[in-house]
Amino acid sequence: MSSTFASGPSRRTRTSRSVLHALWPPVAFGIGFLALWELAVNVFDFQPYFLPPPSAIWEQFRENPQLIWNATKVSGLNALMGLLVGTALGVAMAFALGRFRLLNDLMTPLAIALNAVPIFVLVAVFNNMFSITSEVPRRLMVTLVVYFIVLVNVARGLREVGPTQLELMRSYAASQAAILRKVRVPNAVPYLFTALKISAPASVITAFVSEYFGGSQNGLGSRIVASIAISKNATAWAYVLGACLLGLTFYLVTLGLERVATPGGVAARQRGEA
Repeated sequence: MSSTFASGPSRRTRTSRSVLHALWPPVAFGIGFLALWELAVNVFDFQPYFLPPPSAIWEQFRENPQLIWNATKVSGLNALMGLLVGTALGVAMAFALGRFRLLNDLMTPLAIALNAVPIFVLVAVFNNMFSITSEVPRRLMVTLVVYFIVLVNVARGLREVGPTQLELMRSYAASQAAILRKVRVPNAVPYLFTALKISAPASVITAFVSEYFGGSQNGLGSRIVASIAISKNATAWAYVLGACLLGLTFYLVTLGLERVATPGGVAARQRGEA
């Protein structure tokens, strides 16, 4: 009993140390980068229209919280909808490609070719298909970007299974459905979360970049363009800061989901990295 009580605080201590060990390098780098940025602007006398200092950006961020929040909600909802739909479609297609070889041969080149089309071309096509006030074109663009990332990674996870595991399952006369459920799907879960950690910030980037090419002018991308057009660069950078925080939030939520879904896998990877 005493060893159980003793292990609790020590486990919490190890967890706190691992969190601090993971956090201090990016925090220290960020503080140092911002300090150098502020120093460079003051020493080299950069004009505000060229590069505003971080202090001016933060001032605009504090003075316009409601405007930035409203724009962040629009872009964030578009990114979230595209992320969810793109992930669902990518996972479903990965299972289909793994099951049907002919479909894999047909769809893989098409997916690669579609991913190579520039964003502004597809957004322009989608804007012509829907009302000018519709958010659907931006969500479709995010869906396509996320779909390709998830498709490639999950398909690889379903395919790259150890031959020993397959031989063991076949020695028990396991069906293809049983192999899929007990071997291929667990092997694909880490690949899925790798795809999500890439797709989460990419969805935010795609959502507000898509706003540059038409549609409702109510998101982060359109606010950045409008602020630059009237020479309010510090305000534009404040909206960029909102986009950065939004992308970071998406990424941290993905990390949390990964820890909940694969606690053993995360712990094993951390021990391997240590």
